[in-house]
Formats: sequence, structure tokens, C-alpha cells
Amino acid sequence: MILDVGEKAQDSDVRHFRCIGIGAGPANLSLASLLHGHTELTNCFVERRHTFAWHDGQQMPGASLQVSMLKDLVTLSDPTNPFSFLSYLHAHGRLYHFINAQFDAVPRQEFRNYMEWATRRNQNIVFGEEVLAVDFDDTFIVRTTNGTLRADNIAVGVGTETWVPQHARDALGAHQFHVSDFLHKAASLGGQRVAVVGGGQSGAEAFLDLISRSGTELPRRVSWISRRPNFLPIDDSPFTNDYYMPSFSDYFYRLERTTRESFTRRHILTSDGISEQTLRDIYQRAYMHRFVHGAVDLFAFHPNREVLQVTGDETTGWKLTLAHNDLTGISEDLDVDVIIWATGFRPARMDFLAPLAHRLDREGDEYRVDESFAVMWDGPTDRNIFVQNGARLQRGLADPNLSLVAWRAQRIVDRLRGVSNENHTPSFIEWSAKQVVAP
Repeated sequence: MILDVGEKAQDSDVRHFRCIGIGAGPANLSLASLLHGHTELTNCFVERRHTFAWHDGQQMPGASLQVSMLKDLVTLSDPTNPFSFLSYLHAHGRLYHFINAQFDAVPRQEFRNYMEWATRRNQNIVFGEEVLAVDFDDTFIVRTTNGTLRADNIAVGVGTETWVPQHARDALGAHQFHVSDFLHKAASLGGQRVAVVGGGQSGAEAFLDLISRSGTELPRRVSWISRRPNFLPIDDSPFTNDYYMPSFSDYFYRLERTTRESFTRRHILTSDGISEQTLRDIYQRAYMHRFVHGAVDLFAFHPNREVLQVTGDETTGWKLTLAHNDLTGISEDLDVDVIIWATGFRPARMDFLAPLAHRLDREGDEYRVDESFAVMWDGPTDRNIFVQNGARLQRGLADPNLSLVAWRAQRIVDRLRGVSNENHTPSFIEWSAKQVVAP
């Protein structure tokens, strides 16, 4: 029975679950995989897209993960779980081949295919159904494009959406686009002047792809622009990676807000830097173009610049006005035909929570969550709205990262089961100070 979003459902028409997940990206897919073996915890995960997708427009040749293959959907919480990456390789008969390939990092397309495989194995994941509104009486009422559901708990995992500067939003199209559309819109840029704006991994991969083309597919010129002082590598050293452990996430959560905000700004390169292999490949390509092939004008690097404005149109081309961060009052103009915005993502909107918004606590732009990632609200303590990948300022740089998806999902599962299942050895580092008791 399909109900209008404003129509009141009769209890006999409504399916009831212990947990309904909204969204089926990596975060909620991890939760769905960990819940799969707990038949007592009835669950359903609904995704508005009709098929699984994960950065499908950025699956460039050679792109790889920046995290360990063990940081999959389940392994770090349940190594025996049948939804692990190793289980995926085994199910496809390619374990020996994967070992023999000696990848330095998992190819991103392979990891994407692994997650799609996990969705196909889980009958509790439904595609092509959008959640329109969530309300509450004694349980949560979830109204979707296909009807109405009830749940004791909600898990929101709607992921992120693209972000571009305000001055670019009205001009997006075939000649200005976000890097998430790279494979769809950057196929035919031969002979054109292209600007890539953004100094993270996505910008680096787009720039490398463009200067790696040959013949008539090679652009006339590719300029790479970044606000950062240089094109900087990700900090992937052992002690830095302790920021991406459960014990640090809990420590970070207890810090004062201003301290958390300062930390996030200072350590952004632990999650958003460029892999050294990508930087090496770019430099080597630049060397070959300039010194071996004599293409002295093919590329340009513009770090330490801010894009102030963009003028022009798709017919005559675009003019980017850049400000140099170190040279006050000096601006530069850059004429291009195509602009690729590699300017990142922001947490997706959760408009479906509007009926409950006045009952949910907030911290800045985020919903305030407790230690189990449940939103603090005025409702019953056994009715929860869990938010995944929506609390970076409260939980740290690992919140949108793959590193802690399995641990976070397991903490939600434990909350639903009323148990504590964590057995992580704390970090080597003593993050918190031990108070000295006065005699």
C-alpha cells in the first residue's frame, strides 16, 4: 500500500523494524553488514538511488584507496564477518591473484565493486526508495516514496554532497563542473585550456589524468590552483594514524569545542593530503613533458592562491581572478575554457528530519551526538536517531573517513543490543593528562 506523505497510516498497514537506515553509502552499509547476522534486530535500509554508487564519476584509472584494505565495512569490528573485503575476493575466486598483484593500495574501483557486492548480498537494503519525512509518536514514523514504515531507531547515513564556491554555482554545466562528474564531463578536453581548482587528492588525480593523455586527447594547457601553500602530501605516518583509532575519537569527543575546531584545522592533511605516489607521478609527467617532449607550456602550478571570482561564459571562455595569499593587493587573471572544481564535499542535508528538528540538540551546524553517535533529544532514551558521517567537529577528522566506519557501526549495534562489545587495545599514546591529586 502506497501512502501519501501527509496521510496517516494505519498500524496494520505499516511494517515495524528495530532499526531503519536512511541511505546506503559506506557508513550505513557497514551497519547493515554488521546487523545482518542479528536476526533479532529487524532492520531495513532504504536508498533513494536506484543502484549503488560510490564516487562513480571519479573512478579514474590508477586511483587507489588511501587507507588499509583492513578498513573495510566490517573487519576491524568482526574479522569473521562474511561481508569483509577478503570474503569478497574469496567469493570471486581471486584471492591468489590479488596477492600476486602486489598492490601498494587497493584500487578504488575494486573497493567500490566490493561494496556493491555487499549490497547485493543483503536483502535488507532497498534501492529506489526516498525518505520524505521522519516523525515520532511512540516510535519513529518514516514516510517514503513507497509508503510508510515504523522503527524503534533510525540510522542516518546520507553521506555528503558536492560543494563549490558561491560564485560558481550558477554557472555549472558542461564547461564548469565538480570533479565528482569528471568521468562524465572531462572525456573530450583535447586542445582546450583547463583549470583544476583544489589541492587535495581529487584535484591531484584530475590533474594527473589530464596531463597523462596523449595525441588529440591532450589539453592545450592544464593549470592547477590551490589555496594551500604548496601541493602537500597526506601525513600517513604511524603516530599520526593514531588519530584514526577509536581511543582518539573518544578523547577528541571530550575536548572543548574550540580545541576540537583548532585541531581539525591544523591536522587536515592527515586526511585530505595527496598520496606521495600521486605527487611523484605528477612530477615525473611534468618532467617528461617539459624536458623530454619539449611541451614547455602544457601545465602550470598555482599553489597559494585564492579564486576571487570567475567571469565569462561557455562560449567565450572563463577568466579566473586569483589572489596570492602572500602578496597583498596583487591579483592574477587566468583565461581558460573549462574549470574543474575539486573543492570537496559537505555533509548532505537532512531535510527529512524537519518534523523533529525542534526536538534535536545541535552543536553549530551539526546535530549533537552522544558517545554512541545518537542525537541528543527530548524523546525516550530507548528511541534513537543515530547519525553517521555527520559529526566531524565532534568526533574528529576520522568521522567522514573509512578508517572508523566498522567501529562506529559496531558501537551503534551494541547500543541496539544493550551490550558492550569493544576490546580495542588503547593507543600507545597517552592522549589525556592524568590529574595529580594534591596531598
